Amino acid sequence: MTSFDNFGFTFLEEGFCARDIIEQKINESTSSDDKDAFYVADLGDVLKKHLRWARVLPRVTPFYAVKCNDSRAVVETLAMLGAGFDCASKTEIQLVQSLGVEPSRIIYANPCKQVSQIKYASAHGVQMMTFDSEVELMKVARSHDNAKLVLRIATDDSKAVCRLSVKFGATLKGSRLLLERAKELGLDIIGVSFHVGSGCTDPETYAQAIADARCVFDMGAELGYNMTLLDIGGGFPGSDDSKLKFEEITAVINPALDKYFPADSGVRIIAEPGRFYVASAYMLAVNIIAKKVNMKEQSGSDDEDDGTNDRTLMYYVNDGVYGSFNCILFDHAHVTPIVHKKPKPDERMYPCSIWGPTCDGLDRIVELCALPDRQVGDWLLFENMGAYTVAASSTFNGFQKPDIYYVMSRSAWQCMQQIHAQGMPALVGEQSPGNMPGHCGRESNLGLPAKSCAARVL
Repeated sequence: MTSFDNFGFTFLEEGFCARDIIEQKINESTSSDDKDAFYVADLGDVLKKHLRWARVLPRVTPFYAVKCNDSRAVVETLAMLGAGFDCASKTEIQLVQSLGVEPSRIIYANPCKQVSQIKYASAHGVQMMTFDSEVELMKVARSHDNAKLVLRIATDDSKAVCRLSVKFGATLKGSRLLLERAKELGLDIIGVSFHVGSGCTDPETYAQAIADARCVFDMGAELGYNMTLLDIGGGFPGSDDSKLKFEEITAVINPALDKYFPADSGVRIIAEPGRFYVASAYMLAVNIIAKKVNMKEQSGSDDEDDGTNDRTLMYYVNDGVYGSFNCILFDHAHVTPIVHKKPKPDERMYPCSIWGPTCDGLDRIVELCALPDRQVGDWLLFENMGAYTVAASSTFNGFQKPDIYYVMSRSAWQCMQQIHAQGMPALVGEQSPGNMPGHCGRESNLGLPAKSCAARVL
């Protein structure tokens, strides 16, 4: 049984939300020069994503992609909810199993594994693992006694933001050869996996990949394999401001699954969502540590009274692309600053750029945006900062990673405990987990009663 005795979060009092904690932390720093960047993460938002998934993709079991955000509190939340886990390394397997998660809830979804880590998985009962080459088959045959192999096939990910099939995946022709080789080696292949690429922009890619997987299942049957697992990977959006909505993708996936892998086919279907679960749960607060005012060269006109129209501002903040904003370089993210102090209706806006704290000229967060004139010590906020941010950040130039404050409403915690004890309730079909309050930001499409954020500080 999974233990949650040391679950690290703070309860939100009735009527409050994560944004209120941001305000509280900022107010606490007012009398100090120590205004470090920080996160507030709403674990209740992760819960609502889980309920949304179960409602919209009822046939697909989520195996959370740990690489997206390996914060222990996030993994603990999803473990409590009964999710599975997509692990890519020994360290990720250790993290998940340290929470008491059974090996059957883990898929070692890295097609190219180090031999020592294959042996570690074998010694710790992790059987499901992906492959896409003959060399990988031979490594597994020598290093794992009870592997349950999943053949990863390539997809057309040309319309994805981050392509993966350039590195991983077997062609359909190559798949037959791999199935034959696995048979010769006496290995057990239980299914097929694919990944349409991170940040998928064309839902039809899923339909084609599911059809291709059906072809590989049929190849396997010809060779005597009884495949029982389909892994449809990731690529699901994590916030509702994405170009392609989650429900637009599932509207394509569900009919394709019903067509090629109907409910009575005996095939279990899983997926590897990452950003879907965590992107919108995190908000980052950064402090302006320096500022530069640049004046454009004057053209000789004396019409402007104060020259403010020729002013551009450069703001320097205490987190950057070597830290949380590595998502800009590695994940092709586009971030939008929110001014903490709400501008007055008639306040002038200036063209601005935002820079990180390191000495590298590459450390630019926003190339151009419109912001009011702000001073050193003021704050900027960034929403949807939970995916591929903290997991890949560094301490380059000696700048430390931001602290993370985890919060959850009491009703969300009660709902999680109920799911942990009794499994997913009928609440999913009813689209409402009891009296659980809606997130006061974006997650309002669950049919949950939303409460507005209180204006006071906890």
